[in-house]
Amino acid sequence: MGVQEESDEDLMERIAGGDSRALRVLMQRHMPRTVRMAEGITRNRADADDVAQDAFLRVWRQAASFDVARGRFTSWLGQIVVNLSIDRLRGRRTEPLDPDLEIADPAPRADDDLAAAEERAAVDAALADLPERQRAALVLFHFEEMSGREAAAALNLGEKAFESLLTRARIAIRERVAANAATRRRP
Repeated sequence: MGVQEESDEDLMERIAGGDSRALRVLMQRHMPRTVRMAEGITRNRADADDVAQDAFLRVWRQAASFDVARGRFTSWLGQIVVNLSIDRLRGRRTEPLDPDLEIADPAPRADDDLAAAEERAAVDAALADLPERQRAALVLFHFEEMSGREAAAALNLGEKAFESLLTRARIAIRERVAANAATRRRP
């Protein structure tokens, strides 16, 4: 069996032994998802790219500490990405752009596209306002489609604690979207 066909966990054993080719295979498999996950939390593509690179640097440096008995590689990587993303947010000193600021698209848009874009913008704004861990829970579970167990492991939480965090995040985002919609309807 070639390196390409090996499981993530087997590749981690190779990486712990210094096999950089195994790291490249893992990066090819998981980099797109890692960037999406980081971008979902940081809300910034440049930060997400940096987080993803830092995450795989940690995979390389800390491969020997990976323990397959404690969980899957994807959960371990998810935990690294969440922590690095939250660290990146806490270190940010700049003001984010106004979420209501939109750059006009010169192409004509249908009413349905406009309504969908407004809804996405409202959800994005509400998501950006959530506390970091609530945002991470939503991103991992809904956008990255991790199971509750995997997302809980990535956040270093028990499953019940994760379910509670996810419920609070869902309620908060629903309330923020509704409040933004009510504000837009006022004259």
